[in-house]
Amino acid sequence: MTLDPQLQQFLRHGSPQHGSRLLDHRDVDLDAARRVTYVIEQSFRYEYDTPVQSVRQRLVIVPPARHGGQHRRACQLEVAGAQARRRVRQDSRGNVVTWLRAEHVARAVEFRLTAIVERIRRDGPAVLPLDALHSPALLSPTRLTAADDRLADLAARLPSRAVAPLDRAEWICDLVHASLEYADGVTSVRTTAAEALAGGRGVCQDMAHVMLALCHLVGLPARYVSGHLIGQGGTHAWVEVVVPRGRDAIAVPFDPCHGRRAGSSYVTIAAGRDYSDVAPTSGSYVGTSGSRLTAQRRVGVLAAA
Repeated sequence: MTLDPQLQQFLRHGSPQHGSRLLDHRDVDLDAARRVTYVIEQSFRYEYDTPVQSVRQRLVIVPPARHGGQHRRACQLEVAGAQARRRVRQDSRGNVVTWLRAEHVARAVEFRLTAIVERIRRDGPAVLPLDALHSPALLSPTRLTAADDRLADLAARLPSRAVAPLDRAEWICDLVHASLEYADGVTSVRTTAAEALAGGRGVCQDMAHVMLALCHLVGLPARYVSGHLIGQGGTHAWVEVVVPRGRDAIAVPFDPCHGRRAGSSYVTIAAGRDYSDVAPTSGSYVGTSGSRLTAQRRVGVLAAA
């Protein structure tokens, strides 16, 4: 398949594998820039001990065409190691979901994404219809975000409903950041917000789930966001709190893992009720072979002005 011309240019002259021309994001004030252009290079490789059949894969790794001021400018998703059919659709939340089907994989199959995304500051945050403020999907708990007594006690420490929604969201973000210590390997994708809070440790996904649980308890509509944070090794997760603005509502991003609002160092990939809605990769196969997953990711800044 022929690559998009912008991607061809990048791979020829700007890829880290071909002599990087990426900016050092530490030397650039991305939040002050009017425009920022990012590149995403991500791959998932599944290896099998023996041949397998009927591989079915669901990928949620392609950036949306637009998310507020973030625009997808070019994108290419390639499959190596097997012949695969694909089906791409946009789900009800606007996420790009790719379904891939390979009838036979001899040893390994790899999914490779390259995308160019631009953020235009003047385009502002993601805008939602005003009725999103009352959406059950944004206000109701899921299995991963259901509250227990410990979460309810934590919510009781928050300011009253008389406080402006954004101020309450700031309080929740700070509270979650102070309540959980970042620790890799102590939780899993099945860990609930209640379990993470009880353990006092977790990763960005857990902190996002705890923040969502608290938002639900105090009546703040909010959603889970999967994406990338520039300078971080793996994918990242944060929360968007939905607040009114004139005749619409807007989604304001908060990162409880770092105790701050999410700015131009963040690239959004998908939003849902919790991690299970937007897991980057999931799937199945037929066979007795064990499988091993290797993931790689590079996200960088191509330009900022």
